[in-house]
Amino acid sequence: MTTTTSAASAAELRRLLVEQLADQGALCDPAWRAAFAAVPRETFVPSFSVRQGSEDQLYQDGDAGYLAAVYSDTSLTTQRDTAGCPTSSSSQPSLMSRMLEALNVDEGPVLEVGTGTGYNAALLCHRFGDDQVVSVDIDPELTHTARDRLAELGYRPTLLTADGTAGAPERGPYNGLLATCSVTRVPVAWLRQVKPGGVIVVNLGSGIAQLTVTDERGAIGGFLSGTASFMAARPTATHPAPHAPRYTALIANAEGEPSTEDLHGLPADGLGQLVLSGSAMPLTFHQPDVLGVELHADTGTIYGLVHPATESWVRATAAADGTARVVRGGPLDLWTDRVRLLREWIAAGRPGPDAYRLTVEPTGEHHLTHI
Repeated sequence: MTTTTSAASAAELRRLLVEQLADQGALCDPAWRAAFAAVPRETFVPSFSVRQGSEDQLYQDGDAGYLAAVYSDTSLTTQRDTAGCPTSSSSQPSLMSRMLEALNVDEGPVLEVGTGTGYNAALLCHRFGDDQVVSVDIDPELTHTARDRLAELGYRPTLLTADGTAGAPERGPYNGLLATCSVTRVPVAWLRQVKPGGVIVVNLGSGIAQLTVTDERGAIGGFLSGTASFMAARPTATHPAPHAPRYTALIANAEGEPSTEDLHGLPADGLGQLVLSGSAMPLTFHQPDVLGVELHADTGTIYGLVHPATESWVRATAAADGTARVVRGGPLDLWTDRVRLLREWIAAGRPGPDAYRLTVEPTGEHHLTHI
């Protein structure tokens, strides 16, 4: 394929993606439509993998199907740690567009937390101008590569290598902040650096929060429809990504306190719901650091929970009488809290994230309420 043909194919695929996002209602603002139409995603993802079933399909520039994958509405994994856990990606375009439109500010400056590939920063530059965009990432390799790829297209935002949860106070205050990583709670530093009336868009729990900063430097708002899960913000570039399989030996073999627990009133797959449900907002919000894993043994399926920071854990297997055999250890009682939260969510009709409202106090205290 010649370079000219490839460029033409990319432009056509980009146009089709923009139309697809618009038809989905994920891309409505003409300014953001223009940004997605103008910025070539392939510049930022010369190599990546896409999850297909239980396997990862690898793509490199020039491979058959490469451009089609680039312009699919799919998240592209672009970096992994030494254990093979994803640490950076180019997010699903429909989710990116919804978050950018939720930013809902007319002008910069804006702060992006999580530079990643640089593609989202390019979209922000196209919309607000280079001098109005600040992007920060903990990983120097990512910021270095993103800077080169952005410059290739003529974009020169301020890129910083630092802990994004601390923001970038020297460049603020900002009209808006968009985080392309997840956090367990909105950092107080962000509340201080976004102007009153400004907007914070970030993945909390299983949803995307859209918050308006108050005059008192708290924040209040709701969540976009649909569930979402971003890679967690890392305190250092080499910090291992949270990954439940790291703790399979602990869950499977550790000795702890046994009990028999009633599962009546829960779904047929009660244990699976308790451990693996990523759609139950109360679970993901109130237990954001708890990881779930499903293990297969000769004796049947084992479900496990682990809180890495304290190494609290649960091992549970279903019994034929509608109960579960549970063994737990560590300082936190993960099981009791999780059962209560799941029962409350089911009783409320299994609401999506957009059925909740979040208030963040200036002190950083968070209050999640069902509306």
